[in-house]
Amino acid sequence: MSRDVKKVVLAYSGGLDTSIILKWLQTTYGCEVVTFTADLGQGEELEPARRKAELLGVKPENIHVEDLREEFVRDFVFPMMRANALYEGVYLLGTSIARPLIAKRQIEIARQVGADAVCHGATGKGNDQVRFELSYYALEPEIRVIAPWRDWEFKSRTDLLDFAEKHQIPIAKDKRGEAPFSVDANLLHSSSEGKVLEDPAEEPPPYVFQRTLSPEDAPDKATIVEIGFAKGDAVSIDGETLSPATLLTKLNELGRANGIGRLDLVENRFVGMKSRGVYETPGGTILHVAHRAMESLTLDRGAAHLKDEMMPRYAELIYYGFWFSPEREMLQAAIDKSQEMVTGTVRLKLYKGNVIVIGRDSPYSLYSSKIVTFEDDAGAYDQKDAAGFIKLNALRLRLLGARRKAHGG
Repeated sequence: MSRDVKKVVLAYSGGLDTSIILKWLQTTYGCEVVTFTADLGQGEELEPARRKAELLGVKPENIHVEDLREEFVRDFVFPMMRANALYEGVYLLGTSIARPLIAKRQIEIARQVGADAVCHGATGKGNDQVRFELSYYALEPEIRVIAPWRDWEFKSRTDLLDFAEKHQIPIAKDKRGEAPFSVDANLLHSSSEGKVLEDPAEEPPPYVFQRTLSPEDAPDKATIVEIGFAKGDAVSIDGETLSPATLLTKLNELGRANGIGRLDLVENRFVGMKSRGVYETPGGTILHVAHRAMESLTLDRGAAHLKDEMMPRYAELIYYGFWFSPEREMLQAAIDKSQEMVTGTVRLKLYKGNVIVIGRDSPYSLYSSKIVTFEDDAGAYDQKDAAGFIKLNALRLRLLGARRKAHGG
């Protein structure tokens, strides 16, 4: 492992693991470390990360703490929501979609400060290492990437804690024991994995859930909410226009109070193993249902069905870390084209873990009550035309049936 690194930009949370990584970079490479801490709406105070970086010897001008919530929702979450993206049919990709933004900003800071390397704290068993590094290389092909979990000599949590004590890195008292599970969070979701969740046969303990009430404990009275859309993106709640991050924050509050957005999933990681995760995506779940309802009124059948065929591939690209790939951008262009008329309002009932569509309206609606009615349609649709339509579609089936009959099939 070459040690010729002069300056590295570290994705830094301020937690124990990335603090150990920070000191390990200093001691192993003798290099200057620049920290980058992104506020993606994880719900934690980030100024302690700044103070901790200073405590570990990082120069104040090399500490970057940035609020990226609006960019995160506007440029990453919303484009993904336009696609109705679900990995393996259920997962709303909350962790996956955050990684390309963090990587993008890391590379921008590396260029700004003249760094020759970037570093992340993802382990060698998970998806995040792939997502970070594919994004790094797409944006800066010659960048040096340091992945401590794949390189360092530590073999256990005890080794890490011993290193932390040796270098006077503050250790929270509860870190002396093993954490019950690992948590990642941002404005779209929280995910919990490991430890008490490693047996997929066992129900998650109640304390695992941090962003939602249990549906059983949610109010007995439904909440009615109206979401406004413009070209596929949510723009208002109950008639009030809101910024992307503010809107998602509000939907999170509504989802939390009504026990919406819990998912217990055994998924297929890109690196080849199965893992069990518990996800909470309250606002995203509401938004997903509302967006599909808006599309049901405004998208042509062919466009809607084609979008549904493209969606699994699009979701897989995000999960695997190919946000900056040409194929994702090609799919995005097609998806965004489909959203030009996806404008209007959707009314929802939120009740004990359920998101129920109770109304939708659009100036671009393709729904015609004159044609679909069971009453007199005043000549809008001639039902006799259906006979020829059916006969033409049945032609090949009739030919196949005749052949079977002739040959005793």
